[in-house]
Amino acid sequence: MDTAPSHHTPDSSGEPVGAGSPQPAGFEPAHNPAPRPPTPRILLREESFVAVHKPSGLMVHREYRGQREDALVQWLRDDLGQHVNPVHRIDRSTSGIVLFALDSGTSRVLCEQFQQHDVRKTYLAVVRGYTDETGTMDTPMNGKDGGPKREAFTDYSCLATTEIPHPVGPYPSARYSLVRVHPKTGRWHQIRRHFNYISHPVVGDTTHGDVEHNRFYRSHFGLHRLLLTAVSLTCKHPVTGDEMTIRTTLDDDLANLFRQFNWPVDMDTLVGVQERLGGAGSP
Repeated sequence: MDTAPSHHTPDSSGEPVGAGSPQPAGFEPAHNPAPRPPTPRILLREESFVAVHKPSGLMVHREYRGQREDALVQWLRDDLGQHVNPVHRIDRSTSGIVLFALDSGTSRVLCEQFQQHDVRKTYLAVVRGYTDETGTMDTPMNGKDGGPKREAFTDYSCLATTEIPHPVGPYPSARYSLVRVHPKTGRWHQIRRHFNYISHPVVGDTTHGDVEHNRFYRSHFGLHRLLLTAVSLTCKHPVTGDEMTIRTTLDDDLANLFRQFNWPVDMDTLVGVQERLGGAGSP
């Protein structure tokens, strides 16, 4: 069962005011340098497609010819010994599920589902302050290179909150929410920008986030990453047409953090039992 947090209203800076959740104790500063991204994991492999868990810090594919940096496409191609085609993307700093087609027909079918917004995507994020229990963010967005703004919709629900007895910025303690997020559209940095717009930036976001809270998580928890992960994806099977749900588990660093905060780490609680039962293809 999801943890039902009490409601707190943030002030103009996004930090909450009022009574808080129980304070976790024993936070010792971490002095770990930024680690290399872990090795990706294959979650599900079928004849026509593969689902992979991408670690934070690894790009999906190289951005220009001649770039030597590691990328998920090259790793999977070398691992399988065949051509692979990602049918969607997640940000380099985001971890979680990425779906690859193994032939052109499958690529066309899966890409169409993403383009038509027929895929249900579930993310988990740690954000600054106490959010509302549920909400829909609908601020229109333009793309990475500007241009006209387009509709953008992101639903969320708060699963848990915590208060850390450590001053960050002008406040004597720091408060955070664990949120489950369902983006309905796929704009550039949509989840990250939407939460920033409502003054609850995702922790670890070096583009749209809060510098002081990012620094706090690096120094005290050794987390040099964005606290955003794609944990569930529901779509139609490209061959049978049956609904399938692919799920992953928490990254080790996120699971360790959640345990320190006394937050749940099992996926039936975090994602929801109903969503797990919704797809016959759940691993």
